[in-house]
Amino acid sequence: MKNIIKEIIDFRNDRGWEQNDKPENLAKSIIIEAAELLENYQWGPENADLDNVKEEIADVIIYSIAMAYDLGFDIEEMIFEKLEKNAIKYPLKK
Repeated sequence: MKNIIKEIIDFRNDRGWEQNDKPENLAKSIIIEAAELLENYQWGPENADLDNVKEEIADVIIYSIAMAYDLGFDIEEMIFEKLEKNAIKYPLKK
């Protein structure tokens, strides 16, 4: 995970984009990319362009990782904490 985070942040910083990557802008970008992902399913799942779906998912993940990094969040810890909360909220049915 640390390697992918470094790649994303280095790519961004090498281009000087970190100046504009404020949490508000990154949150907007995540929503925009998520809308582009959803657009693939606008006319039904049979019309989805899976290559574009893959690209849009990557965009959402990249912006999300950049935002978490900039806010000083430990991404793995954050995900495990959320999974733990979800396990309590949505227990397995017996």
